[in-house]
Amino acid sequence: MDGLSSEPAFEGPTISVNPIDISPAAQPQAQAQLSSEELVAKAIAPVKREFLRPPPVRPSNNNTNTERKTTDGDDAVSESKPASILKEKKSKRQLKRERRQEQKSGLHLCNAVAKSGNVSSCPYKDNCRFSHDLEAFKAQKLADLEGSCPFLDNEGPCPYGLSCRFSGTHNDGDDVPAGAMNGKKNILEMNALNKDVQKLLWKNKMKFPKADNSLKLLGLLGPGKKGKLMENEKDGQIVANGCDNVDGNGSCNVALEADNEMECSPKVLEEDKPDEANLGKGKVMDSEKDDQIVAKGAGVVDGIGCCNSAADANNEVECSFEALEDDKPDEASVADELRPLKRAKSSVNDMYSVEVHNDPSVDMKEEDKSCVQNEPTTVTEHTLADTDKSLKLHPREKKLIDFRDKLYLAPLTTVGNLPFRRVCKVLGADVTCGEMAMCTNLLQGQASEWALLRRHSSEDLFGVQICGAYPDTVARTVELIDKHCTVDFVDINMGCPIDVVVNKGAGSALLTKPMRMKSVIEASSRAVDTPITIKVRTGYFEGKNRIDSLIEDFGNWGATAVTIHGRTRQQRYSKLADWEYIYKCARAAPHNLQVFGNGDVLSYLDWNNHRSNCPELSSCMIARGALIKPWIFTEIKEQRHWDISSGERLNILKDYVQFGLEHWGSDTRGIETTRHFLLEWLSYTCRYIPVGLLDVIPQRINWRPPSYFGRDDLETLMASDSAADWIRISEMLLGKVPSGFTFSPKHKSNAYDRAENG
Repeated sequence: MDGLSSEPAFEGPTISVNPIDISPAAQPQAQAQLSSEELVAKAIAPVKREFLRPPPVRPSNNNTNTERKTTDGDDAVSESKPASILKEKKSKRQLKRERRQEQKSGLHLCNAVAKSGNVSSCPYKDNCRFSHDLEAFKAQKLADLEGSCPFLDNEGPCPYGLSCRFSGTHNDGDDVPAGAMNGKKNILEMNALNKDVQKLLWKNKMKFPKADNSLKLLGLLGPGKKGKLMENEKDGQIVANGCDNVDGNGSCNVALEADNEMECSPKVLEEDKPDEANLGKGKVMDSEKDDQIVAKGAGVVDGIGCCNSAADANNEVECSFEALEDDKPDEASVADELRPLKRAKSSVNDMYSVEVHNDPSVDMKEEDKSCVQNEPTTVTEHTLADTDKSLKLHPREKKLIDFRDKLYLAPLTTVGNLPFRRVCKVLGADVTCGEMAMCTNLLQGQASEWALLRRHSSEDLFGVQICGAYPDTVARTVELIDKHCTVDFVDINMGCPIDVVVNKGAGSALLTKPMRMKSVIEASSRAVDTPITIKVRTGYFEGKNRIDSLIEDFGNWGATAVTIHGRTRQQRYSKLADWEYIYKCARAAPHNLQVFGNGDVLSYLDWNNHRSNCPELSSCMIARGALIKPWIFTEIKEQRHWDISSGERLNILKDYVQFGLEHWGSDTRGIETTRHFLLEWLSYTCRYIPVGLLDVIPQRINWRPPSYFGRDDLETLMASDSAADWIRISEMLLGKVPSGFTFSPKHKSNAYDRAENG
């Protein structure tokens, strides 16, 4: 890495020497001898010679027995022990215990007490986990920051009261009544997790009728806690999967198939009259074979030994069980027997559209069908009744979004939070999408994961991105979001290269399983009317692209749009994006599928070239380009290279801090959270090279910037790749960092220095 090399100074550099391989002190001299074309060929940014400078000398992180200066500027001291950067890891239980102890200290004041300034306002009284000692809190509270409270523009008072780090700017008499919380962020932000919904998710009592019905129609609903059955059509016979009707009279023969799914072979009941112990043991599943209905696992069979069925005008067949008069079961047995019929939701959700009727590959038998004597079973194409509330819309009737030529901010993990999206909206972004959220965490009701679904009122075209490995998990998550959140579309991530995601079968792992991709997309698109989009990479292994063979199917499976990142999973973010392959896929896509290209867009010229080279592309998604220079949206709309000044860049950072305080809070915790995400963003913005400093424009995303002086001190500071300098910028906006503060970027590829150094 630049600035960390321990090689001796290079003597007599020549043009044939690669500047990256020589010592830091000689790099500016070597680069000065190379032409701009040669620098570009070596992926080195061609900065004007008068701005080049030697890289700052910093201690090597790898050598533990080196001399370094202390942060106070004292003389160098020799260290024989390695610098302790990482703190000792603690267990979750220990961290929780320490957190509880801190909450009881004076620094963690009860929210209700802080808002009202009255100790008696807390409804938990002495049982509260937080401190009620106002005097101790005021004695230990950090000094207020410069500036005004971000909630001053509200009609009501600041929602953080005494704990606000701008409390000195509050108006007198602005105490909040007990139990009240009228903050600006609560008014303008949507998709907050409802406590009642969270409790249902915690207890695993949330119902997903639409998703379950969608999975059932596709034959994907496996055996679960509720004993649901799944039917597949195989060789003209209906096979019951997951059947649990194992009894002495008419059990299913269970065989383990290669895919570890249970398939049951029905067995005709030999006895006309079962005993009461076996009455109502299983669900009744009827199949039609040679115009005869065989009762599978049924608790009651009439004297003839079989049941006949007929379809009514609405293609719904109601189950009726008849007990022999000479041997009627007791009321308890009848109740147990009729329990499967108590599924009112099934009568609402288990419906079929005309399109499904015409598809011979779709099984038309449902577990709730039953027997009507002396009439053959028929399937008609009559219109379903008005009571059919879950009737799926035809794909042509689904909500459509025209993404063509809209500026799409990509979902960005960690950095693409709500305050950053607000900044991009101000600078011209049209479409925004939340950070990737894991389906399992959402279904478990984790508040931290639900926070990724938050939406600001300024985001007029907003979607959320989810990631899951299995169709049932994704479909239920989509239904949950559709019911409890306000979104315009749901994006399914099928391209995430992170190991922890891929190892669970999600993200890029789905690229190796096209049939599972199909199941995930079909189940999700059938469950809701909200448009479903997907994001993929060109393939899993380098040199083995496969999206071109699947692009025609995405639209048929139910996807509204697809974003293609022009790299494989194996490439991660190395090499340039393969836009020629993206063009090939866009030209092969059906007319009802919108295609986005993604990768390496850093200027309006990149945008124009991709749109002109392939008119079939609906738009381009902008990811790292927005992190490096969020004003790229302004450049595209105004068709110009913006030589933005350091003061203008600082104003953008100030807006981000303002939005962050409104989102995370103006108390100490909210300020430090804002600082953390600001530092994460600064680890990307340091890659930007001002237009006025380049010999060749525009800047390319793969150019490695050399060390250079800016046109003023602030621009030089913003160009630093040192975490210590990023912290200095944060202190300009959020005050001094707490004692012992350290920072290491989550994306390690952006880290060139430790935060402790200076």
